[in-house]
Amino acid sequence: MEKLNKKTIAKFIDHTDIRRDAKAKDIKQLCQEAKEYSFRSVCVRPKWVKFAKKRLKGTKIKISVLVDSPMGLSPYKKRINICEKTKKDGADDLDVVMNIIDLKYDRYSKVLKDLKGICKILPTKVIIGSGFLTDEEVKKASELVKKAKCFCVKTATEKDPLEHRELKEKFYHLKLMKKSAPGLKIKASGKIRTLKDLKTAVKSGADIIGTSSGVKIIKQVKN
Repeated sequence: MEKLNKKTIAKFIDHTDIRRDAKAKDIKQLCQEAKEYSFRSVCVRPKWVKFAKKRLKGTKIKISVLVDSPMGLSPYKKRINICEKTKKDGADDLDVVMNIIDLKYDRYSKVLKDLKGICKILPTKVIIGSGFLTDEEVKKASELVKKAKCFCVKTATEKDPLEHRELKEKFYHLKLMKKSAPGLKIKASGKIRTLKDLKTAVKSGADIIGTSSGVKIIKQVKN
């Protein structure tokens, strides 16, 4: 593992504000903090992509966009249209929710077609909603993400039941995801609020951390 200091920790963090009631001042602050601490990206809802792009102009900070939360249930064409618009607006990568119902009912070919279409638009992290899934479903979902040629598999959405469980359970899923889809990046999100949480997630296999507590975490680093 790379030595964790302020600079290296910042590279892990997708600095996140996906609140439905977020205001322009909130996203402006998010972007200012991302620039101050050199986070990997800001993660926002589609309506804020242009706004964030303008405020991050001239930086290397990416704009990640949450698509179709919390269950990924929108029709395929609508999902594609949303992703294409975010690309036009300036997004760098996507955080797209897998259709969790299709996965639960073993409609794997439908899930695969959907993800293949989306990841052709922009580099894609796929949220599998691990708290809704059995261990076997976590494994299968991770395999489908890799087969679709998306670059990253992600744990949860904001409505995932795992959000209300212990972090150690979430981190167990990270290990399952890593083992099931070697070569994929792994993103952990939800309840990662301290430096200790982040370090444990990274140790469990996370390559990217989604958190709204990025500034708090960085301030806990002593070096």
